[in-house]
Amino acid sequence: MTQSTLPSASRTRPSLLANWRSYVVYVGFALVFIFFSIFLRDAGFLSSTNLLNIVRQTATISVMAVAMTFVIASGEIDLSVGSVAGLSSVLAALAIPHFGPVGGAAAGLLGGALVGLINGSLVTGLGIPSFLVTLGMLGIANGVAQWITATAPVPILNDAFNNFFGSGDLGPIPSLFVWTLLALAVGHFILRRTAFGRSVLAVGGNATAARYSGINVAKTKFMVLLASGTVAGLAGMLYAGRLNSGRFQWGQGDELSVIAAVILGGTPLLGGAGTVFGAVLGALMIGLINNGLILMGLEYSQQLIIRGAIIILAVALARRK
Repeated sequence: MTQSTLPSASRTRPSLLANWRSYVVYVGFALVFIFFSIFLRDAGFLSSTNLLNIVRQTATISVMAVAMTFVIASGEIDLSVGSVAGLSSVLAALAIPHFGPVGGAAAGLLGGALVGLINGSLVTGLGIPSFLVTLGMLGIANGVAQWITATAPVPILNDAFNNFFGSGDLGPIPSLFVWTLLALAVGHFILRRTAFGRSVLAVGGNATAARYSGINVAKTKFMVLLASGTVAGLAGMLYAGRLNSGRFQWGQGDELSVIAAVILGGTPLLGGAGTVFGAVLGALMIGLINNGLILMGLEYSQQLIIRGAIIILAVALARRK
């Protein structure tokens, strides 16, 4: 009897370890929050103003991280999201004086969708690795945004657009937080409750097996890249609304933070699994660390070192053996 129970117990221990690893981002978030709450209490870390600022500053990363979860879970990557956000903010700002806030929003979304369509077509149609395609598109989108604005910011004076996409509040809740919750809810539902979400995970896990089971692998990868570009366009308008202007600098470098948030949240870089909730929490954790290090008065170089070390440690702990 004892001998029969030993194998079962030995199988349980790795399972418990794997489950513990999957919650590292949640434990890490709690520990970071508690640490800053104790040591930065007098610096105003826990003030409602500061906490809402963290939400506002991380909203664009959170929204893009939702779409990036699908991309990485499918076994691909999108390095162009930051530059696409900047391009979309510029397109929206240029269109608003002529077509109003609705036309501006449409221009920003269509710009992002067009980039996503090109990325998806090159990856699935020509078989070029997504890393190379989106790396090239990163430069193209940024160059176009600089070219059409002569590197100058384009102000947005339309209050309706600014309030809806970034500057406004819904009662005591910032509109940017509403956008984050909306992206989280939609992304989680699609990934966990729809056939498309299951196809994304199957393709990332084993594309050959997914193809034999009847899944259109090329279409699935095309759709996640299209969605990533479109959501990056939305993020660009959130930047434009919060900062009341379109500028090519908005979103520069965000691709690294977005990918870090997704991986930190528990989505493996090689695909096959994904968690939208973890990606958003990963984005908030990065924002929490940034805010806390600034309030501690550290130099920017020191912030980079500590932030990078914390992210590496958290990802290393979260790896599943």
